[in-house]
Amino acid sequence: MASRMIKEERAARNERLRRADEARKHLTHEITVLGDSLDIDLRDRISNIHSNANALETQSKQLKTRTQAMSKTSRQWSAMAENGRGRLKEIGDVQNWAEMIERDLLILEETLRIVNDEDVDAY
Repeated sequence: MASRMIKEERAARNERLRRADEARKHLTHEITVLGDSLDIDLRDRISNIHSNANALETQSKQLKTRTQAMSKTSRQWSAMAENGRGRLKEIGDVQNWAEMIERDLLILEETLRIVNDEDVDAY
């Protein structure tokens, strides 16, 4: 009877060990599957982050290039406006000069008329 109890105890112990081993294998498998699932999700997110970072880097470079081009264009327009302002000033100077000549010519014309009138009255 004792040997039968020992055999049954060994069989029960072996069954517990077998079930524990199966449970360990199942748990290991489930943890591996869970880890792989999380790993795939994290890899997708990391890939997306790197892709977005590269896109931002490219957009940043484009923005810098376009800003520099806009700055250059702005300087050109500013120089053109300054040049136009100078030319308008010259036109104003020419207009002022023309008005002064016109006034001088009117004075000469009036002076000649007065002189001619005096010459006619003198004869």
